[in-house]
Amino acid sequence: MSGPVVVGVDGSPSALAAVDVAAVEARVREVELRVIHAFTWPAMHAPHGASPLGPPAGVLREAVEDLLAQAVGRARTAAPGVGVSHAVLAGEAVSVLEAQSRTAQLIVVGHRGSGGFLELLLGSTAVHLSAHARCPVMVVRGRSDRAGPVVAAVDGSPQGQPAVAFAFAEAALRGADLLALHVWSTWADHGEHRFGDPVDLTDLIGDVDQLQAEEERVLAEALSAHRRRYPELTIRTSLVRGRTRPALIEASGRAQLLVVGARGRGGFAGILLGSVSQAVLHHARCPVTVVRSGP
Repeated sequence: MSGPVVVGVDGSPSALAAVDVAAVEARVREVELRVIHAFTWPAMHAPHGASPLGPPAGVLREAVEDLLAQAVGRARTAAPGVGVSHAVLAGEAVSVLEAQSRTAQLIVVGHRGSGGFLELLLGSTAVHLSAHARCPVMVVRGRSDRAGPVVAAVDGSPQGQPAVAFAFAEAALRGADLLALHVWSTWADHGEHRFGDPVDLTDLIGDVDQLQAEEERVLAEALSAHRRRYPELTIRTSLVRGRTRPALIEASGRAQLLVVGARGRGGFAGILLGSVSQAVLHHARCPVTVVRSGP
């Protein structure tokens, strides 16, 4: 896709960190960076008569212009030579950025905006976009230095293949190694029976070694076509027996980027963003890209 990289800004420190990351993403892709601010009139009661501060529209316009100038300056410092455009678009941030995703190849946002309550770990804009955007969404959180591998969460499902493809392409663009991580488990790995008694379900699930061999096959098949497309890429695989969310969050501590699908093979058909994707968006220690499998 030849569209721009789009970054949403609202003046928050998280958004400015996203600008730095987005600028570099635009540079490695050799495309334009588009800085977008979504503007809505604040709900307020305007006093009657002339205001000593001047027209409200003028004050707000100056604030928005300062915000954009700061973001554009950050982008040009982070990635000199990248073409940068900017725009103020009327509407809620979620709606504006979702519309931008129709022509963008990547949307980048911070993990929390200026409107979030302090107790919220992740802004609603990032969650909503990850579930609804028409292109991959990168949520900048944790450390954003480009050290460590790109980690791809591989579950072997058809809907997870776009995320695997994105991870391969992103690792190649960054000149990074790729770590393909596949987490598997048996029912017995999930603690106690619901009535409180520990259970051993080995007799129900069959031979564990056989199950592991099957999961190894699933991982290999999920990667085979992408390996042929990127023969120069250094690829490592990791087969982890355990719970998916803790395994991915732990891997993010050593990664420069974690790539996940919006919904894995265990999700319900009507859910646009699965529990694993939401968990890593809230708790990963590096930026996370969520890739949907379709509209």
